[in-house]
Amino acid sequence: MIEFSFAPLAQGFGLGASLIIAIGAQNAFVLQQGLKRLHIFVTALLCTLCDALLITLGVAGLSALVAQAPLLSAVATWGGATFLFFYGIRSFHSALKPAALDAEKIGARAPTLRATVLTVLAVSLLNPHVYLDTLVLVGSVGAHYPARERAAFALGAVLASFTWFFGLAYGASWLTPFFKRPAAWRVLDVVIAGVMWTIAASLIWSQVGVYFIRSG
Repeated sequence: MIEFSFAPLAQGFGLGASLIIAIGAQNAFVLQQGLKRLHIFVTALLCTLCDALLITLGVAGLSALVAQAPLLSAVATWGGATFLFFYGIRSFHSALKPAALDAEKIGARAPTLRATVLTVLAVSLLNPHVYLDTLVLVGSVGAHYPARERAAFALGAVLASFTWFFGLAYGASWLTPFFKRPAAWRVLDVVIAGVMWTIAASLIWSQVGVYFIRSG
């Protein structure tokens, strides 16, 4: 009979929730999808699955391997910074021409499911912060648990991602009346652009810092 301990589950959930509940590229996109009611289930599910995969790999021991691969870290950093920079430009451009939340108009120009899937994968996997939070941090903490408790810890962290992404995606509909005003979309797009550029700048700065440390 397999013993199940609640403590690792709760600790995994707490750590996962504390890391994921923050303004970031992934959460910003999920919020947008929820407000526009576009491919909500697929968006939330893919974000959860990406987190689940990385958390599982990290707890299984891959976090130690990634920490020793500077080239992989550099490629992920520059690739993620580039994507976030251009996504920020797109959001800022949208802020210059805001539109009210109109379900019929949004439906007419809605991105395809394929485009949504690709964007979700990009904001989920091209941001090194995601790897730091899930694969490295959660993985390294989970790796310290006895083998029989690691699964419970990982499950708790995955449940935190599931609860947050589905709650954010479907809960965003409560804000729909507010976003029927163009000014509200202007503010949101500017905030999202700022978030994207801030994250991109922090990634570049971290990589520049690594370069000077090595060259010095």
